[in-house]
Amino acid sequence: MDVLLTGSSGFVGKNIIQYLGNEYRITSFFRNQEIIVNENVIIHLAGKAHDLKNTSNPDEYYQVNYELTKKLYDAFLASDASRFIFVSSVKAAADVVDGVLSEDISPNPKTHYGKSKLMAEEYIRSQPLPIGKSYYILRPCMIHGPCNKGNLNLLYNFVKKGLPYPLASFTNKRSLLSIENLCFVIKQIMEKDILSGVYNVADDDALSTTQIVSIIAKIIYKQPKLWHVSPQLIKLVAKIGDVLKLPVNSERLTKLTESYVVSNQKIKKQLGKNLPVKAAEGLITTIKSFHN
Repeated sequence: MDVLLTGSSGFVGKNIIQYLGNEYRITSFFRNQEIIVNENVIIHLAGKAHDLKNTSNPDEYYQVNYELTKKLYDAFLASDASRFIFVSSVKAAADVVDGVLSEDISPNPKTHYGKSKLMAEEYIRSQPLPIGKSYYILRPCMIHGPCNKGNLNLLYNFVKKGLPYPLASFTNKRSLLSIENLCFVIKQIMEKDILSGVYNVADDDALSTTQIVSIIAKIIYKQPKLWHVSPQLIKLVAKIGDVLKLPVNSERLTKLTESYVVSNQKIKKQLGKNLPVKAAEGLITTIKSFHN
């Protein structure tokens, strides 16, 4: 089976190549080249990621996340390829989750990132699907894995420096997604007879940020310093950070303290299998890569 892969130079793309490379012939597609589809499967990862600093031109999101997806999907429909896998985001459904996020929610994204991803999803779902073809819209939550930089690395550096974690008063649960579990799901979709549709992708268990801090501390042989500072005071500091462009701002605070629990039951039911990596196990693997 041949695979056309977009976004091959990114974190997920590199892991997909490593995960599938021994069994599948993978061709990388880059944004400015002519779209020619000779492969059996398209895995579309390329996109403009959410900019926490809010410095991006909004048009860039729609050009990359919507227009490129539209062109690729049109090429897929006109080709002999049988499967189109689009890696979207849970942010196409909701920026804030009350309870548990399932695929049944009526999407209501607030950011240009989420809106552009949703536009791409809606375009895919609106097109007549020829017999013999399938599409899969995957909505992963926060993806992590060895050497992936992001909020986990920010927390790691906090703990490594011996700094106290001042957000222990926030009670939250967040779904994470190990890169190995995402690669596993994509490979299963390529190999099994699964219904076209939208699927959330997340690890089985949600973890609190305080739990994550404690896991980091254990890995680097430190005692976790958990401070229970007033949430109101912390939010005030974050607002000051918004104005002064400090590393701690309201959006990053929300990332660290909000509850965002994602159901993976729909995709697991289709796969008929459990995901290979437990949430805590995947997190430990990621943090150890920072520590080594």
